[in-house]
Amino acid sequence: MKLWDLITGSRPAPKGVRRLGAAALRERLMALNRDTAPWKVRSGAREHVDLVGEWKIVDARWYEIFAKAGLKRTFKVLMKFDAEKHEVRAVDQAWEIEWKVGGHPVLTLEATAFRGQQWEKSFEAVYAFREDLSYGEIYSYRFDSEEIKDPLRKAVHDAGWGWRGVAFSKL
Repeated sequence: MKLWDLITGSRPAPKGVRRLGAAALRERLMALNRDTAPWKVRSGAREHVDLVGEWKIVDARWYEIFAKAGLKRTFKVLMKFDAEKHEVRAVDQAWEIEWKVGGHPVLTLEATAFRGQQWEKSFEAVYAFREDLSYGEIYSYRFDSEEIKDPLRKAVHDAGWGWRGVAFSKL
């Protein structure tokens, strides 16, 4: 593995794994969706890519959890299939989040726009006195960008394709 591949999170197609077609790869990635996950895979037609992996930040079931946790940043993984090279080219986009009264999220693009590869891990636990005067954890929050990327990369590799993290070049 080259140094740049290490930096961008790129991984070649695994040897000895039967390579599936682009349609089957798409099905495998879409099959990662589940109600219990705080992220989803969806069509990337809006962004002119094949698929997008993103936090369910505007999903009614999840935005209250994200708001209580005080999530300040979110991101998307944009994926484009390169059928000739049998690799998925991926780039991350990051946004700042502002929570309005009532818990509804408003996404605002950062003043310093981010495009490339992102690794972010953050966590917080809040302890305080409750109304019944007991002391304990009120909520805890964990954000890990790899929580989205790891299953995506695994599905891509299980389909016999490579993963190419893009930082500066065209997706």
